[in-house]
Amino acid sequence: MTATTAGDPGDVRGDLAADAIVIGAGVIGASVALELARSGRSVLVVDRGPAPGAGSTSSSSAIVRFSYSTLDGVLTAWEAAPAWEHWEDFLGVRDPDGMCRFIRTGMLLFDTPEFTFDRITDLWDEVGIEYELLDAAGIAARFPHFDVGRYFPPKPVDDPEFAGDPHGTVNAIHEATGGFVDDPMLAARNLACAARHHGARFRFHAEVVGVEIEHGRVAGVRLAGGEVLRAPIVVNVAGPHSSHLNALAGVDAEMTIHPRPLRQEVFAAPAPPGMSLEDGAPVVSDLDIGQYFRPQVGGTVLVGGTEPECDALEWVDDPDHFDEHTTVEKFETTMYRLARRIPAFGVPHRPMGLAALYDVADDWVPIYDASSLPGWYMACGTSGNQFKNAPIAGRFMRAIIDAVESGHDHDLFPVQFVGERTGRTIDLGAFSRRRTPSATSGTVMG
Repeated sequence: MTATTAGDPGDVRGDLAADAIVIGAGVIGASVALELARSGRSVLVVDRGPAPGAGSTSSSSAIVRFSYSTLDGVLTAWEAAPAWEHWEDFLGVRDPDGMCRFIRTGMLLFDTPEFTFDRITDLWDEVGIEYELLDAAGIAARFPHFDVGRYFPPKPVDDPEFAGDPHGTVNAIHEATGGFVDDPMLAARNLACAARHHGARFRFHAEVVGVEIEHGRVAGVRLAGGEVLRAPIVVNVAGPHSSHLNALAGVDAEMTIHPRPLRQEVFAAPAPPGMSLEDGAPVVSDLDIGQYFRPQVGGTVLVGGTEPECDALEWVDDPDHFDEHTTVEKFETTMYRLARRIPAFGVPHRPMGLAALYDVADDWVPIYDASSLPGWYMACGTSGNQFKNAPIAGRFMRAIIDAVESGHDHDLFPVQFVGERTGRTIDLGAFSRRRTPSATSGTVMG
């Protein structure tokens, strides 16, 4: 970190200056850039990667769902959803390189002895989200390819009880309006295109290695090689690198919630019977077996984990050095668990998937906030579940930045954001870096 004593950083202009710098051009960083550019600010986005969405965003499962553990979490997802359904209207511009698509499939959520539906349905009732409760017979009638046995708790494949008989049956919630976005990287590119339309500039292959501080506030960032980019506002949206940048800015010590990189493996397999888009397959959150899965374009199914207790979490100390290859052990566990739920699934012989990093907050709730360093803001700790909220996350950050830069104390009096869809207020203090850890599922499901 460097500190200099030049003039007011708000007065600088030129190619290396902006009103705001956004670090990270993933789906949330591009959304923040769009909203700040819409506010009339000159915006410069810097990213160490080669293109918008080329980092963690490119590995996202891009699921749009509303099953969160907190009211503010449910409201955020519900308010963000119309942007995906009316994507071009939300952006205000059509990307000549193509537009991502929201594919509505609905979502099916299985229960466990430790997870009852009241935790979700009470919140959905309050927000006005419609759903159906299905018992085992209802699941079998609607989705006959599913085994409705209860196998909880999830087990590794080498557990002697893995192949045991079910003990009882599962129930489910079905919500009809969820789904997924077909190309997460293209979604980030679309947002970047819209941001450029409003004057935002992007710099790729640009690694931030220092934070410039003048007169007690942020004044810009320093890139590898020594180049300094100047701005009185810097927004940290660096995904798995966000914790490192918060340390560079000297703001991590005053945070009660911290982000941390977590390695995850996600696999694709030929769609089993009943799980193709043509079959009308839903997105499925199956806490009973410890996996989520969804259909995708091209006749395959995407399968990831829900972090059950038996699966060790793979925390990563250095996000620049982690094993980017999938493992046979994780592949076999994932595929055989899916075969428990869908008996007709033919387990493929070779893994097809990827390993990537989540930027996980201590309580799996994101941090959208200011900091103890004036001008330094953060949209991080997105925990693998915030892709769906990117359109509204940009608006959250704009609301916080507008308020704080006008002299408002967001720590004492959190900004209240009124959603256009519901007219309900979302307390942005729920995403504070200084919050008491939120009571959530403690997993990617939030």
